[in-house]
Amino acid sequence: MEQHRTRPPQYRPRRGAPLPAQTGRAAADRVRRSAPPAQRPAPVPTPARRRMPNPRLTGLGGGLFCGATMFALACLDQLLFGASLVVYGVLFLPVCALTALWVRRGDIVTAPVVVPIAFAFGLLPVADGGGGIGGELMGLVTALATQAGWLYGGTLVAGVITTVRKIHLMSRRAARRRAAQRPRPEIRPRRRPA
Repeated sequence: MEQHRTRPPQYRPRRGAPLPAQTGRAAADRVRRSAPPAQRPAPVPTPARRRMPNPRLTGLGGGLFCGATMFALACLDQLLFGASLVVYGVLFLPVCALTALWVRRGDIVTAPVVVPIAFAFGLLPVADGGGGIGGELMGLVTALATQAGWLYGGTLVAGVITTVRKIHLMSRRAARRRAAQRPRPEIRPRRRPA
């Protein structure tokens, strides 16, 4: 049976206990190390540049973003355009591009996988199904079959963006590796003229 220690070890000084008096250079070094660092002045704020937001989503986060966005856009399409599948398909393309751009580097390959799933999930509100589960399922399958062009197009957009990002990432890694392997020039001390 394992017993847990209830008292602190005896060889360590307790918190708040006074330290023995120290003299000499070692004491000054300890004081310098324990003193809080000097506060630096706050950096001068630079003018804010406008640029696109740059969130980094995990693979799961990218799937949730894409699925939730497509479902919300499908509900909006249902309200404004009467469940137009063409409008839904057109809105799917920029969502695919954003998903592929916002997924973090380690999860790049998930973007082309999650966008078709999000497309199918978002079709639920706009698929023209009959009554009951069987009718809804048949409407979903029919919408997937008739809108396959938008599905393939969005997946292709995500795949191309992901491929370009991956190539760029691999070339940066190779450049860093080459720079690390280069021999560094020796720095010779300058001689003073006699």
